[in-house]
Amino acid sequence: MANEHPALATLILAAGKGTRMKSARPKVLHELCGRSLFSYPLEAARSLDPKRLLAVVGHGAEAVRERFAEQAEFVLQAEQRGTGHAVLECRSALQDFRGDVLILYGDTPLLTGETLERMRAHKRASGADLIMLSAEVDVPGIVIRDEGGSVARIVEATDAAPDELGIAERNTGVYLLDGYLLWKLLAQVDDDNAQGELYLTDIVEVAVGEGRRVDALKLDESTEALGVNTRRELAEASQRMRDRILNRLMDGGVTIVDPGTTFVDADVEIGADSVIEPGCVISGPTRIGEGVQLRPHCTIESSEIGDHVAIGPSAHIRPGCVIGEGSRIGNFVEVKNSVIGPGVKADHLSYIGDADVGAGASFGCGSIVVNYDGISKHRTRVGERAFVGCNVNLIAPLEIEADAFVAAGSTITKDVAEQALAVARARQRNIEGWVAKRNQKRD
Repeated sequence: MANEHPALATLILAAGKGTRMKSARPKVLHELCGRSLFSYPLEAARSLDPKRLLAVVGHGAEAVRERFAEQAEFVLQAEQRGTGHAVLECRSALQDFRGDVLILYGDTPLLTGETLERMRAHKRASGADLIMLSAEVDVPGIVIRDEGGSVARIVEATDAAPDELGIAERNTGVYLLDGYLLWKLLAQVDDDNAQGELYLTDIVEVAVGEGRRVDALKLDESTEALGVNTRRELAEASQRMRDRILNRLMDGGVTIVDPGTTFVDADVEIGADSVIEPGCVISGPTRIGEGVQLRPHCTIESSEIGDHVAIGPSAHIRPGCVIGEGSRIGNFVEVKNSVIGPGVKADHLSYIGDADVGAGASFGCGSIVVNYDGISKHRTRVGERAFVGCNVNLIAPLEIEADAFVAAGSTITKDVAEQALAVARARQRNIEGWVAKRNQKRD
């Protein structure tokens, strides 16, 4: 149909070393809100359902391939000779492709799929040959428009006239154009510059020189174009991404008491009417139900929290936990790799590790599930409605059956039967007059 978009191939350029990050790790594998930088443009590209999705890799290529195996076709740029050269490395892979090519970058995590879809819609509606994305950002390429509003040229800030330096609109380097035209334009770009590199930005000048229509689509939110080249820019991008995440959650009915001190990763989901109090950190693919109360300074990692659970303050839910509906995990309680049934109470100063806890069970203050013997981890099973008293040590592997009681101060090394009371502590002995005798010895 005439109104349909052409087939689309997306290229994500991710071959750079990222020298200014000062890191042995490839730049695109640095994390931002729980995901690698590269995952964000990859997700934005996938939202357009491209026919082909290629990633150009170079420095740390094997690590990037391993991390994103089967999520893209990888093209190696063995020698980094500029962005134009990186795109040319894809020509062989796309020799039979007919359609548009969208060029993105692996270090621009804030660019959204909605913006890229807007580029496609503008190209189809306008009939322009090349669509470039522009923004009011601090990058060298100044966008000079003609009287009709199309792009006349791109001027580097170092070569700009005084009146041109005042133009805020800059070239982001994100392009959309027909694949045949892309290769034709790149064939006319040379490396006659101080770096001896092929610059992708030069295709704009070539296209305008041929009388092609080049349109610059200006970003509504300029921060989408923020590239990450340094640790400072990574922190800035992280802050902006966190703002997006928290706004999404608040728009969905979650109360964030203090967004400035709340850190939530990109893959976290939280149900309506949940309340997140200051200082909380929620990371990984965590799922939190409705009506949950996270009190101040809690850390939740890659876990599943049921509806109407209360956690904290200062609790730590480590990866792999499932916390059942209506449970209470109190202050300074740590839970690790455990399944906690509905209505369980562990209100303060406890550690529950590698345990399966039945509904309605209760842990007293200072109770510890001792899951590690110095060599291996072992599991503990606590049955429904079991009561574990204060300052109890449960030495795994162990089973406390349903409705059993464990007396405070006990160290339990054997299974406890259903409805039994387990007491494992030394008999108390009171020595009359002991203090006076001690004091006499001191005198």
